[in-house]
Amino acid sequence: MTRPAATGSCLAQEARGGSRLALSRLLTAVESRTPGAEEALRLLYPLAGGAHVVGITGPPGGGKSTLVAALVAEARARHRAVAVLAIDPSSPVTGGAILGDRIRMQQHAGDRDVFIRSMAARGHLGGLAGTTAESAAVLDACGFGLVFIETVGTGQSEVEVASIADTTVVVQAPEMGDEIQAMKAGLLEVADLVVVNKSDRPGADRAAAQLRAMLDLGNAERAGTSEHSRPRPKRPEVLLASGLDAAGVPELLTALDGHHAGRAGADRPQAARIARARAQVEGILADRSREALWSAARRAETEALLEQVAAHELDPYAAADRLLQQLGTGQPAATSS
Repeated sequence: MTRPAATGSCLAQEARGGSRLALSRLLTAVESRTPGAEEALRLLYPLAGGAHVVGITGPPGGGKSTLVAALVAEARARHRAVAVLAIDPSSPVTGGAILGDRIRMQQHAGDRDVFIRSMAARGHLGGLAGTTAESAAVLDACGFGLVFIETVGTGQSEVEVASIADTTVVVQAPEMGDEIQAMKAGLLEVADLVVVNKSDRPGADRAAAQLRAMLDLGNAERAGTSEHSRPRPKRPEVLLASGLDAAGVPELLTALDGHHAGRAGADRPQAARIARARAQVEGILADRSREALWSAARRAETEALLEQVAAHELDPYAAADRLLQQLGTGQPAATSS
């Protein structure tokens, strides 16, 4: 006989009780934004907020996955429960994650205090999946005190992770060419720590020195701006590490802990919490608005407006205003020009 599907509340209770199968099923439901997931999140969200969420981002080829695996090993050596959300590009056929970071971290597969989940970006920009923040909250509520979020790693614009992470780590490798390129798209603007990975390779010390000099220069330039400019952040620390042989990894984990502890009681944590809440609420609003616009009751009106825009009978701003009005009143939008 087929076993009935577990409700969201049942999955939440089982996941909190230590069932890794229930946790996996719950995260699948969260990624799919099912009604059961919403039910579970309503129960779990008040229990979250205690974990240290660490974002690991940086250009492709920096060795982020290897470094995260080494950090997980170090955290376990310190008897800490740790989870990883590894965001991967999506398969154009199935929509699933195609790199599978869990394969790269098989040495932790049998450890019940380690949970590794590959998540498909599914077209979401910024290096994350659309439900990353909710998934991190689930892991937090289920007892994982340290949660790593590893971004896709497809470019220099993956700064969204800073809005949901307590600490953001930018990973750079010494052989990646002109290190100045790492400054150009804002990655270092969101960094709390910068790691030159693959420190066993030639040029690592030089890359670290260049990054420190650039960060010092950037801070000096900010110091000379108007007194009304935005307060400049503290220059991020630059560390050397090697995910392959774990050199510098204990120091990196200690630095992560120090950064997290140093924020306690400061103004920035509250701002960070508000930024995280904003990212979550805006994401849910966008999804619900999209679903409403393409629901059976409104699809015809939405398509009619798009046809008018395509024919240049209506400008896209007016169409957007009408659709917003439609959502606000609960009535179909007028489609006449």
